[in-house]
Amino acid sequence: MSEPHLSPSEAAARLGVSSKALRLYEQRGFVTPLRSAAGWRTYGPMEMARARQVVALRALGLSLGQIGRVLDGNPEELDAAFAAHQADLDARLGTLCGAIAEIRRLRAVLAEGILPDLVGLSDLAPASAEPLLSFDLPWPWGGERFELHALAPITFLVGPLGSGKTRLAMRLAAELPGALFLGLERAEAPQLTMECRARIAPQLAWLEEDGATVTEALLRLVATLDTASGCLVVDMVEEGLDEATQHALVAHLRRRGASARPLVLMTRSSAILDLESLRPDEAIIFCPANHAPPSMVLPVPGAKGFEAVGSCLGTPDVRARTAGIVAMRPAAT
Repeated sequence: MSEPHLSPSEAAARLGVSSKALRLYEQRGFVTPLRSAAGWRTYGPMEMARARQVVALRALGLSLGQIGRVLDGNPEELDAAFAAHQADLDARLGTLCGAIAEIRRLRAVLAEGILPDLVGLSDLAPASAEPLLSFDLPWPWGGERFELHALAPITFLVGPLGSGKTRLAMRLAAELPGALFLGLERAEAPQLTMECRARIAPQLAWLEEDGATVTEALLRLVATLDTASGCLVVDMVEEGLDEATQHALVAHLRRRGASARPLVLMTRSSAILDLESLRPDEAIIFCPANHAPPSMVLPVPGAKGFEAVGSCLGTPDVRARTAGIVAMRPAAT
């Protein structure tokens, strides 16, 4: 019996990517779907095998341009990706091996009837239920307590106009040790000296290959990402970036890996926060319009608040209509 042909949505679900990503791969010529008698796109076994190769290369951190060269038979790009992935795995393996060795040592000491030195034992214990940070929410909330138990590699901060998300973002940056708040004007960005431009040139090259347009806004954002030592909290990360650049930026940020410096990205763009493309290790903080306390929303369709998050997002062209609009309210008395 012949294998079934899948619709684009079915193929995307099998591959674990969004339908938008699948269309992008088609536009770049990586995958060419078949057509049904009625003209609809379908994906047979050969098309799915090709698409799986593209998805795997994307997961290794290759740009769209690099993927094209690999599929054309160029092995150099693939070797560099393998080397980077191996280095990441080696680092994680080294940490795990060190922890296992310490546990074995402690058990050996206990086996001799001796209580071991407990200094450093907290590093081996399971994560505490204590929050990472806890503070009273500023106006426009009523002083309710907000707790954050962990920081994901990427946390999206979402809410409608006037929901208080900018105030929350600034407070998060103030409370998190070593964090930096990058405002809408990007005034906190480092000077774009020749040295700075040379240092971020490889990142910009990757972004350009992924379809980004290098603008002053992108330069300042990438330079800040390169120099920030702690968590970076970004006000409206899509500011000044077109749709293709937004897609490329998110792909670039995700390729940093799970151990990268955490980011809090405030956004109302569906290109930045594509709900179909959320990863399990990413997080969402949602600020409701009624000034109920902000809450963590699981990145899973059907989770509490997931649909409300979607209602705050718009495509980049829709988002541009409200760019720069600030919801004003009387100061608290």
